[in-house]
Amino acid sequence: MYKHYFLLVIPGIFLCCQPSYSPSFHAVVDSGYSRDDGTLIDGMPVFATIGEALSIVPDDNRTPFIIYIRAGRYYEKLSVDKACVCFHGESRDGTILTYDASGDTPDPAGGTYGTWGSFTLRITAPDFYVENLTIENGFDYPANAIKPDDDPAKVKNTQAVALMTSLASDRAVFRNCRLAGFQDTIFPDAGRHYFYKCRILGHVDFIFGAGQAVFKDCDIVSRNRPGKSPTGYITAPSTTAMLPYGFLFTDCRFLRESPDVPRGSVRLGRPWHPGADPHVSGSVVFFHCYMDDHIGRAGYSRISSRNADGKRIWFDLEPDSRFFEYDSYGPGAFKSQARPVLNDSAARWYTAAQVLNGWTPGDAE
Repeated sequence: MYKHYFLLVIPGIFLCCQPSYSPSFHAVVDSGYSRDDGTLIDGMPVFATIGEALSIVPDDNRTPFIIYIRAGRYYEKLSVDKACVCFHGESRDGTILTYDASGDTPDPAGGTYGTWGSFTLRITAPDFYVENLTIENGFDYPANAIKPDDDPAKVKNTQAVALMTSLASDRAVFRNCRLAGFQDTIFPDAGRHYFYKCRILGHVDFIFGAGQAVFKDCDIVSRNRPGKSPTGYITAPSTTAMLPYGFLFTDCRFLRESPDVPRGSVRLGRPWHPGADPHVSGSVVFFHCYMDDHIGRAGYSRISSRNADGKRIWFDLEPDSRFFEYDSYGPGAFKSQARPVLNDSAARWYTAAQVLNGWTPGDAE
């Protein structure tokens, strides 16, 4: 017997709650399922893979289509291109969607995946919702890093995205999720996003992109990168200069995965300009966040990109970005000219409501 749930709908957010006496899911996914995909059990179609469950979402879907995903490991590379899809995992750490593509992984369509194609899960349609799920890129960065440089098996382009949004994605919600990778873990690149009580792990530019995103009450966890200084960079926004907001972290905790991450070795961000685009001005604000002592006094680093002519151009904190803190605390919360701070008047403009521009997920304030 499968557990039954009911759907509680709050404007702007979907919450799947239990218990109930009638099924409300549209599909169930079970990694141990061995019968024909789509067989009805307790009135619901059951599938062995998430991809097969996604295939029955109507092309013109406009209401929440809820897929319950039981605990297990799902080795799948997925694109959600239909609106109003909801993933409800059985447990955050027990329900795992994983794939291991990197930038150098061969693309079946030709060439290699590159950063944009290395995703485990890509969202290209509006009103996606997921809770109680791990989304990871399983590319083994540490094992690759210790290979000799002349080893032909060593991957050179180690970008490996777990989660990406693009095209028509908007109003995407991630609640109680674990998002894991190393370099380029999450890529919120289109529309608005809300991350609530999530745990996000990585080391190089592991939260990056051009979208607008609020991270509330999340653990942002830096992984070690032995022999490298800095050890890592948390954010790499590419917000267009025409938009007032990019990423807002509010009441989050910036932590280290292990004591091996050296003190002062991690930077809060660097201003990514894809294709050396001069119209980019990355925006990140850290609002009342705890900073452990792996966060360095310098705060930020410069970054380079190549333009259409192949020329390398360097971009620095000023005037190429909008990085600010407000009311940071903890052993890594240094007061320094290299870490710009908002005054009280300016801080009032950096709220979830402002960043999300008229959209109010249920947990946002």
